[in-house]
Amino acid sequence: MEEKWVVAAKRADFSGIGARLHLDPVIVRLIRNRDVFTEKDDPETAEKKIRKYLDGGLSDLYDPSGMKDIEKGSGVIFDAIREKRKIRIIGDYDIDGIMSSCILIRGLRRLGADVSVKIPDRIRNGYGLNESLVRDAYEDGVDLIVTCDNGIAAAEQIRLAHELGMKAVVTDHHAIPFRETEKGDKEYLLPPAEAVINPHRADDSYPFDGLCGAGVAFKLICYMYDCAELPDREQEKEKLLEFTAIATVGDVMDLKDENRILVREGLKRLHRTANPGLCALAEQCGIDKEDIGTYHIGFVLGPCLNASGRLDTAERALRMVLTDDPKEAGDLAADLVSLNASRKDMTARGLEQALGMVEDSDLKKDRVIVVYLPECHQSLAGIIAGRLREHYYRPAFVLTGTDEVKGSGRSIETYSMYDELCKIRDVFTKFGGHPMAAGVSLAAEKVGEFRRRINEVCTLTPEQLTPKTVIDVAMPVAYIREDLIRQMRLLEPCGKGNTRPVFAESQMRIQSPRVFGKNRNVCKMKLEDRNGYRMDAVWFGDADEFVRRASGRAISVTYYPEIDTWQGRNRLQVRILSYR
Repeated sequence: MEEKWVVAAKRADFSGIGARLHLDPVIVRLIRNRDVFTEKDDPETAEKKIRKYLDGGLSDLYDPSGMKDIEKGSGVIFDAIREKRKIRIIGDYDIDGIMSSCILIRGLRRLGADVSVKIPDRIRNGYGLNESLVRDAYEDGVDLIVTCDNGIAAAEQIRLAHELGMKAVVTDHHAIPFRETEKGDKEYLLPPAEAVINPHRADDSYPFDGLCGAGVAFKLICYMYDCAELPDREQEKEKLLEFTAIATVGDVMDLKDENRILVREGLKRLHRTANPGLCALAEQCGIDKEDIGTYHIGFVLGPCLNASGRLDTAERALRMVLTDDPKEAGDLAADLVSLNASRKDMTARGLEQALGMVEDSDLKKDRVIVVYLPECHQSLAGIIAGRLREHYYRPAFVLTGTDEVKGSGRSIETYSMYDELCKIRDVFTKFGGHPMAAGVSLAAEKVGEFRRRINEVCTLTPEQLTPKTVIDVAMPVAYIREDLIRQMRLLEPCGKGNTRPVFAESQMRIQSPRVFGKNRNVCKMKLEDRNGYRMDAVWFGDADEFVRRASGRAISVTYYPEIDTWQGRNRLQVRILSYR
């Protein structure tokens, strides 16, 4: 699929700011491109924002007391602790739900609570708080339900809890349900809980609404530690950072503002973690815990944690991060790695079937792809939808099941999936999510109607359906130096919302290409610019096709500079990201 390449054109006094902060102007440009500061900021304000971006620590986190209902919710929980009443945490079966459940149960136990946790079974219970979980809590003598990473759309279930004599506190980060009034305004619908802690609330003045569910849970526990005046509360807060960081990266939140600090500080603690479960999982995956970065969380450890909730029960992963027994931790970690291997095989088969359905029908003409795979394992729908989105660069839904159909959707940046579902809410028995992902439940006979209507209300233009690569700097490879690359590391951790820098240069030629790898998916070469300057380069992908297409002609490349260390020697090289 042809990409549109766009060079970022954000302006600032890069040289002046760089000189004052002892940064290369290229680094200042990269920071500007991530909207850390604006062209309108005066020099003092710009430098203050840059310093926070580069050096911000725990003291720069926002005061949790500014979050709506956090005082009220804490009061309800403290009352239950004082009265020795039973508390039940209801989490979710993904990485964010697992980690937010871990944070809450560790935090509330530290405060003396009689607390248990229940994570829904994906197949039997479905997402979030439901009637059976409410009734189970009642049968177990629970007095207070606390949700995490769910609950914002559970109005009926919370009413049932009240009818049964229980209270509820919601902690969540998903979009607030709404309905449109006759005037076209949004009327937001909060569940009738004793407290609803969610920074997306329209009446919430908290400075940052990009927290994941674990981030909200972390803020609640920090606030409660402060209220309880625990003598060692700062150390106790820091113990929860590694779980918050894992959830923030694993749930693909924007790594900006407060999230950037939570992840950076959480990674520091993860590198020296004593948690038996996390140590065992890293070992099982062949990762030195001191090397764990956002990539390992997103593509190695995270999928293993998610696999338990997909093919078994997420309580297995939760048990792994809660246990103090290294033997139990090792056994559970091995189980998660095995489950993830099975998940990969099942996903590959499901994706092949989905691609075949799209290619062999008029589905590929739709701006929003809706694929119905009745026999597909329900837990894999979101992964397959994500792969379809990547392949076609369109919002995609994958539906599974026969009686009650359930599905997951994954979106592109220009399409707010949750808002679009709200336009056709009568199609569903249940739905929820946020701009980039959503879940739906509907009757089987409504599948065709869903596909038709979600496309009828879609306003995506051909331009919005063209993938776009934003180039930070059109920079000659001859400018690359080791000290520049080392300064680039100041931008880490990178991920969504704080992407790895992308550079570009045209009129390049490849020299001496060599293909490596069992699957011939690595090409090493010299990359020569129009002035004859040569730089080591590497391409990962179909190496034979790359050599065939790129040899003997001038190409434009997007790239990322790096230091390749081999046998104790450092060499500058560029990793080619894409080419024309």
